[in-house]
Amino acid sequence: MEFNEKLQLLRKQNNMTQEQLAEKLYVSRTAVSKWESGKGYPNIESLKSISRLFSVTIDDLLSGEELISLAADENLANINKFNTLIYAILDLMMLVFLFLPLYGQQKEGMIRMVSLFSNPDANTLTWTIYFIFPILMAIMGIVQLIASYFSYEKGTRIMRNCSVFLQAFSIIIFTATRQPYATVLLFLFFMIKVILLIKSSKLN
Repeated sequence: MEFNEKLQLLRKQNNMTQEQLAEKLYVSRTAVSKWESGKGYPNIESLKSISRLFSVTIDDLLSGEELISLAADENLANINKFNTLIYAILDLMMLVFLFLPLYGQQKEGMIRMVSLFSNPDANTLTWTIYFIFPILMAIMGIVQLIASYFSYEKGTRIMRNCSVFLQAFSIIIFTATRQPYATVLLFLFFMIKVILLIKSSKLN
């Protein structure tokens, strides 16, 4: 008997609806429905709660293969959450581009590095681009954290890909406008994201 069949049987033996079981496990009814239809497994914590609730062991609920599959899925989910956190932190760190002295300013034949708000040499369009990129990246970081919190995997993946694309585009812009310090920092962030993206694709 598979896990989904065992869960249905235990629930019915205890005269519970899917909603009642969901309340006791602190999950949504949709999650319980998904488990019972065989479209997924609960995470380790939910599995422990089911075990305690029905006074059965985890070995009684899952076969050896199902346990291995669950552990692998849980490990992959944790890695993806960690990667998302790193992406979000890197995107939020883009806000430092507004305040760090990363922009060249010509004065008396010399170039000194100043912050964005102290850079009168930049024309209005260039200054606006410098200002908008960090803001957009930070917004992406916040959205990724929200999507990860609500376990919206598709949204998280989309935002991660958008983050890499926008980072690459910003490198081109900062290179074209001859801002070496900002470009190097952007490229460092970009390489970290690419490495995480490659590792994540291999795991999936």
